[in-house]
Parts: sequence; structure tokens; C-alpha cells
Amino acid sequence: MTWVKICGITNLEDALTAVDAGADALGFVFYEKSPRRIGVKVAREIVLQLPERVEKVGVFVDGSGFEPVDIAREVGLTAIQNTVRCLSTSSPESQMMIAVAGFRRPPKMFLSFPAGWLSDNPEAVRNLTERFQHLRKDGRPAKPEGCFDTFFLDTGTAEQPGGTGKTFDWEKAAPIAQGMRESGLKLVVAGGLTPVNVGEAIRTLNSWGVDVSSGVEAAPGKKDPEKVRAFVRAVRETDGKVN
Repeated sequence: MTWVKICGITNLEDALTAVDAGADALGFVFYEKSPRRIGVKVAREIVLQLPERVEKVGVFVDGSGFEPVDIAREVGLTAIQNTVRCLSTSSPESQMMIAVAGFRRPPKMFLSFPAGWLSDNPEAVRNLTERFQHLRKDGRPAKPEGCFDTFFLDTGTAEQPGGTGKTFDWEKAAPIAQGMRESGLKLVVAGGLTPVNVGEAIRTLNSWGVDVSSGVEAAPGKKDPEKVRAFVRAVRETDGKVN
């Protein structure tokens, strides 16, 4: 079944609605410029009331060093999603790998990239794939389960790294998705998804997961319960047709 993440959770009511609808993961945004930003204390209070089976994902932008893992430890997150606006030589994931060594059960590590940037840079896609494979196979240190095997494609820009409410060209991104699958990576589609179009996104990209925020909102930071339920229902209906 397709993995479903409801992102931009800011309150307990929305969190429980998403869980009740059948979401596999909830996203908590710690990027200071986001209208869906949540404080550490509030996030911790919500996480404490969530079932163990639900993935609790902290979303960061260009996060590096100890900040994301410190927040993950304090809140009780089970995964860290880092939105990288461009690939640099000194990458944040290597620093975070050192930091997670102190966890008894390290959080999963997800990376998110702007789909448009990758679509226009075929060489970057190839390098990225090789880099993911190297990170996963290199045994120094041993990688926890879920470390650098999940890749998010979003409609971000340098100015607005996520939450744009816009889709990217799924057909154009299909070769990227195929290359990731062939490399053993899990692809999660984000950006502009709604209950109406999520089925098409899954069929076009054959994605492992989907990630939605603005497409199930009544207002930035506040979910619409009916849209949340409709989104998860649309994903499960697509799963039934595909399988």
C-alpha cells in the first residue's frame, strides 16, 4: 500500500483526524519561515498522544549539524526530513549521520529535493543516485533502518522550499522516478497533491509514497477533516486499482 504522509500538522485535533483517516505518517514543520511552523513544546505534546505505528516526521530546510537531531530527540520524532535546496559539497546529511549516533533507536533520515531542478539537470540525478547508494552501502558508521533510502520530490524553490500548493510535471519527472526505483530507493511525491489528483500522481510516477499539506487544508496550518479523509480514501482506491 502507498505510504501516506499528512504534513504541516500544528494541533492535536488535526493530528488525530489524520491518524483516524489512516495516515501512515504526520509531518511537523520546524522551518521558521513556514506558515505551518510548529514549536518544539507543542509538537512534543502532540507526539506523546499519537499511536506508535504512526511515523512522526520533523521537516527541516537545509538542516545540518545537531539542530534537527536535538529537536527529534526532544519531541520524540521517528524521522527527520531535510529539504535540500541545492546539492553542495559539504552536505548536511553527513553531519546528521554523526549526530544520530547518540540515539538508542536513531530516526529515519529522508531527503527532499525540488523536482524542477532535478528534471533540468540529468547529470545531477545520476550523481544523486550514486550518492544515495554510497551513503547506504558505506558501513562507517552502520546505517539504521530507513536511512537515506527515501527520496521526496516536491515543487519547491530557493525562496519557498515547500508548501507551494503547486504540482510539478509528473511526466517529465517519470525517468527520475524510474531511476530511483531501479536504485532501490523509495520515491515520495509531494507538491500540490489533492484528493482529486493524487491517484494520477501515483499512477504516473509509481511512487512508494505521497505527501500532502496545503491540499487538505481549510487554511494554512489548519486541516479540513473531510479533505484529509477524502485524500487517504483516494490513495487507497488507487492502490486497489493498481494492485
